Amino acid sequence: MVTLTKVEEKIMKILWDIEKGFIKDIIEEYPNPKPPYNSVSTIVRVLVQKEIIGYKAYGKSHQYYPLISKEEYSKGQMKRLVTDYYNNSLSQVVSFFTESKQLKQSELDEAMRMLEELKTKR
Repeated sequence: MVTLTKVEEKIMKILWDIEKGFIKDIIEEYPNPKPPYNSVSTIVRVLVQKEIIGYKAYGKSHQYYPLISKEEYSKGQMKRLVTDYYNNSLSQVVSFFTESKQLKQSELDEAMRMLEELKTKR
């Protein structure tokens, strides 16, 4: 799974939201200040080369669409994070969040419920 730059990720988030669009449609979704057309076009071409987005040609215009879903990308990034930073250990991930006090009790309860559900499925 390829890792995207922040700018590439921003464009992908827009495409995931709008599902398909021309460069002008992508720019339209950007907050102000809007990036230059050529900058967005260049990044989109890089994403096409990385085979993250595809396009349909209408003469000289191209309509772009994601080739991977947001869920696929998120799953790959989470897997990379757990593997690269937590030695592929779920317990180290849980330990990080519990020690940094970033989980609310309701989130802990939900995580416990999910783990119990996973345990019964195996």
